[in-house]
Amino acid sequence: MTFLLTSGGHNAGIISEPGHLRRHHRIATKREGEPYMAHDEWLATTKERDGSWWPTWPARHSGDQVKPPDMGKATAGFAPPCDAPGGYVLEE
Repeated sequence: MTFLLTSGGHNAGIISEPGHLRRHHRIATKREGEPYMAHDEWLATTKERDGSWWPTWPARHSGDQVKPPDMGKATAGFAPPCDAPGGYVLEE
């Protein structure tokens, strides 16, 4: 089991891309049969790493990069109303 702790709040820590300033993370893996580690011990024994967690996360957790699927389903009458990210993000 791998646990990764990021900085930056519940959204920013997750989506901060590589190269984002002021981000750091900690990561550690518990193998089967290893004893439980309390949170304060885990924090004291894991090294803080500068930068985004994206390059650190093991490649085995990711598949090949693929093109995202088309939005909507125009053949069923559900064409997307506009291009991403959508008009609502521009509303004030």
